[in-house]
Amino acid sequence: MVSAMLNGAENLSLIRGITPNGLGFMGSDLHGKQFLKMGLVSSTRISKSCTRTIVPKCSFSASRPASQPRFIQHKKEAFWFYRFLSIVYDHVINPGHWTEDMRDEALEPADLSNRNMIVVDVGGGTGFTTLGIVKHVDAKNVTILDQSPHQLAKAKQKEPLKDCKIIEGDAEDLPFRTDYADRYVSAGSIEYWPDPQRGIKEAYRVLKLGGKACLIGPVYPTFWLSRFFADVWMLFPKEEEYIEWFQKAGFKDVQLKRIGPKWYRGVRRHGLIMGCSVTGLKPASGDSPLQLGPKEEDVTKPVNPWSFFVRFILGVMAATYFVLVPIYMWLKDQIVPKGQPI
Repeated sequence: MVSAMLNGAENLSLIRGITPNGLGFMGSDLHGKQFLKMGLVSSTRISKSCTRTIVPKCSFSASRPASQPRFIQHKKEAFWFYRFLSIVYDHVINPGHWTEDMRDEALEPADLSNRNMIVVDVGGGTGFTTLGIVKHVDAKNVTILDQSPHQLAKAKQKEPLKDCKIIEGDAEDLPFRTDYADRYVSAGSIEYWPDPQRGIKEAYRVLKLGGKACLIGPVYPTFWLSRFFADVWMLFPKEEEYIEWFQKAGFKDVQLKRIGPKWYRGVRRHGLIMGCSVTGLKPASGDSPLQLGPKEEDVTKPVNPWSFFVRFILGVMAATYFVLVPIYMWLKDQIVPKGQPI
């Protein structure tokens, strides 16, 4: 019964005759074999390495608009969600959704090529992603920002991050001057932003001319049950939404790279908490040309405690589903013979 519920057809259309072979996955070293790295490129440019454009089509269901935040997408709800999750985050959540191999693969497009680069890690949480950044950039040049003091307390305990600047802040209203950083990195944060376009606009603003943003986040499921829990829990954007947000903010050379746990064997129908790495270059100094209205959420406004409690409990219940999915996928990987789709 469980297998019947969790098995769904992945609907991915590729152009130029590329077929997914049951995987539809990019750049992952599965069981020692390297797949063709197909960059999802927003522009018409084709690189010398024959990178091809793929066009994802999630026609099973439209994702809920970003203007309708899910149960744990509001900042206050996310704050309390991580108040408890921070206790087990590195030991329970990361092993199922955000491994060291995935982190290094996702950060590769960020081009962290100079140890003197100024890097901001927005939504840095416990510092797991920052540990990958400081492999390439001196810790003194890295700032970790998060709204959760409980998550940041975990980051402060990590020895390689002791020289990083660690501050509380809002991804949609960054406390950095315009044209400040060489690289903007954000991993596992956009899903909690009530207004993702505003957060990406802020990424553009704080970068220097020629700076690069690297945003790592979830992808929307195609299987009906996973779609239901995704829509209840938090923001799971479609791949084309990421690209649109980057382009509207003013970024050029926008590209999307697919990532995922190796034991998923490229399966994406259930969505992924960490499913893609999106990058874009800032072509001009100054603020983003995009003009936006007031914020979607005012964190200073009082909330109804009963409404908050009910939303929070329902959101936690939905989150439980996505804790169980990687366990299910890992069991299938152990049972189904290698080389066969799962």
